[in-house]
Amino acid sequence: MSTRFKPKFNIKKGDTVVVIAGDDKDLKKPRKVLEVQIEKGKVVVEGVAIATKHTKPTAQNTKGGIVKVEAAISISNVMLWDAKTSTPTKVKRSRLEGKLVRISKKSEEVIK
Repeated sequence: MSTRFKPKFNIKKGDTVVVIAGDDKDLKKPRKVLEVQIEKGKVVVEGVAIATKHTKPTAQNTKGGIVKVEAAISISNVMLWDAKTSTPTKVKRSRLEGKLVRISKKSEEVIK
């Protein structure tokens, strides 16, 4: 995503999301966002896109070996989870008391 301006995404670290596309697609299982890579347009979600990483022995990890780690997936493949309605939801932004907040389109509640 080489753009002139930094894109704005509605998903932040720590949000609860649902995977809506790909091998780990599950519209009923909410998961937690571990990391958002804004420049690449990707997100790392807990328990999704598990990759095997081969590590060499180091001073901290004397054994080395094969480690399972979460890989990044496209941010377009996840959707924010609305806990009140227990469904995926879209997000709109609006100003409340001078602050820009995210609001769920299904339940009309502020997302914290």
